[in-house]
Amino acid sequence: MHFIKFNLTKNMNYILLSGRLKRSQLLFSLFLGMILLGSQSLTFAGGVTLYTPYTKISVPPGESIDYSVDIINNTGMVQNVQIQVSGMPKDWTYDMKSGGWNVNQISILPKEKKTLSLKVEVPLKVNKGNYQFRIVAPGLATLPLTVVISQQGTYKTEFSSSQTTMQGQANANFKYSATLRNRTAEKQLYALTAETPQGWEVTFKADYKQVTSVEIEPNNTSNIIIEVNPPDNMEAGTYQIPVKASSNSTYANIDLNAVITGSYKMELTTPEGLLSSKITAGHEKQITLVIKNTGSSDISNVQLSSQLPADWEVKFEPKQVDKVIAGRDFQVQATVKASGKSIPGDYMANFEAKTSEISSKAAIRFSVETSMLWGWVGALIIIIAIGCIYSLFRKYGRR
Repeated sequence: MHFIKFNLTKNMNYILLSGRLKRSQLLFSLFLGMILLGSQSLTFAGGVTLYTPYTKISVPPGESIDYSVDIINNTGMVQNVQIQVSGMPKDWTYDMKSGGWNVNQISILPKEKKTLSLKVEVPLKVNKGNYQFRIVAPGLATLPLTVVISQQGTYKTEFSSSQTTMQGQANANFKYSATLRNRTAEKQLYALTAETPQGWEVTFKADYKQVTSVEIEPNNTSNIIIEVNPPDNMEAGTYQIPVKASSNSTYANIDLNAVITGSYKMELTTPEGLLSSKITAGHEKQITLVIKNTGSSDISNVQLSSQLPADWEVKFEPKQVDKVIAGRDFQVQATVKASGKSIPGDYMANFEAKTSEISSKAAIRFSVETSMLWGWVGALIIIIAIGCIYSLFRKYGRR
C-alpha cells in the first residue's frame, strides 16, 4: 500500500511540475488513486472468512452440539488468526479443538483453510427460547450462531413405562419394562423400592442382573425390568404397586397395576385320601374320585382321562364336569374293570382331571385277587385227584 501511495504521489508531483495536464486530468488521477487505495484496504479487511453451514439449529435441553468451523485465508500472505468464543450463555460450556488440540490461535497458508471443531454443551436446566453467541477472529471476521431450545429444561428424574397395567392369574409372574432417566447434571445412584401388599414379592433387574440400585450418568437412561409375584391364593382384583427410584437429591415414582383374575388350583383325590383298592380279575370296582378346587377362581370344563394296565377299562360318571366353584368339591364315579387275564398282584391306574388352565393327577394302586370260582375249581380238581389215587390204592393194593 505504501508502494502504491509513493508511486501515486510521485506521479501527481510530476504532473503538477510539468504543467502539461489539464484540470480534468488531475481530478481523474486523484479519483483513480482513491479507488486503488480503497480497494487494497477492503481486500485486507475481508482477508479471513469464518464459515459453518449450520448457523441456527434447534435442540432439546442437555444436548451436545458439534460445530465444524472453516477458517479461510483469502489473502496472499500467511495469516495467524486468533479465535475466541464470545457471548456464550450462562452455564453453557464449550470445547474448541483443531488437530486434536485445544486452540485459540491458528496459522493458515495463503488461499487455504483450516477446520476446527467446537463442541457446545447445553445445560439441562435451561429455559425455552433462542440463544446467541459468536465465533470471533478479532479484527478480521465474526460468525454469529443461534441455538433454539425447543422445550423447557428440567433438573429432575424421569421414571416411565410403556405398559403399567398387566393382567394374569395369581400364580403368574408379572414383568414390567421401565425406563429410568437421569435428567440432572450429575451422576446419580438411585435406590429402587416398591410398596406392595403383604406376601407380594418385587425384584428389579438391570443388564440381566438382579439389583437394588442403579447408577446413571447425567442425561443418560437405564432400562429396568420389574418383576412382581403375588401370593398364589390372592383374590381376584386390581392391585396398585407404587415403585420409587430415589437418590440423595432427586427421585421419581411410577405406579404399576396388577389385575389378578384369580388363582387356579385343583386337586384330584378320593374322599378319604386313600389311593389304594382291591379288585378281582375280570370284575368291576367302583371308586369315587373327588375334584377339589383349592384356588380363588372357578374352574370349568374339567375333562377326565386315565392310563390303565393292558386290557383294563374305566367309565366316568360324569365324563366331563362343567364347573367347580372356588373352594368347593365335585365327586365323580369311576367304574374300573380289571382284565380277566390279570394275575394276582399290584397294578397302578393313573387318573387325570384337566382344564385349559390347570390339571391334576392321582395314581391309585389296585391289588388284583383271583376269582373264588377258580378257587373252587382248583379245590375240586384236588379232591378228584385224591379220590382217583385212593381208588387206585384200593384196587391194586391187595395184589
